[in-house]
Amino acid sequence: MPIEQSNINPGDLVEGKVQGITNFGAFIELPGGSVGLVHISEIADTYVRNVKDFIQEGDTVKVKVLNVDGKKIGLSIKQATVREDKPAKPPARNRSTDRYRSNTQSNKAPISELSLDDKITRFLKESDERMQPLKNRMEPKKRNRFV
Repeated sequence: MPIEQSNINPGDLVEGKVQGITNFGAFIELPGGSVGLVHISEIADTYVRNVKDFIQEGDTVKVKVLNVDGKKIGLSIKQATVREDKPAKPPARNRSTDRYRSNTQSNKAPISELSLDDKITRFLKESDERMQPLKNRMEPKKRNRFV
């Protein structure tokens, strides 16, 4: 039966050295000689296709201990970093001015300036425009048939 790590507890923030990189994550050597795994989903806040794009062997990284199960230690790099650039709560919006703006807004406005309703409307319009040629080819031609 594996011996549990007594000096490492879930929730701890520790620094470790990247020991090895695999397709599914990275092995981090922690203080005391123990080794933990940072799964690829816990490397960064964005989609990670290749772990080597974010960290390299030999790098020193700050990690958060997620769980300790015997000799297996689950770690996270993205939970160890505090994101301060993200606002805690989005500002309140006035729905009445959004409706007015959506009726007067040009179709070429940058997507970041549009309200959610405008984005959905734009998406549906563009989707219908792209689907129309496919629908025309797939539907059989209607014939006048008398029964």
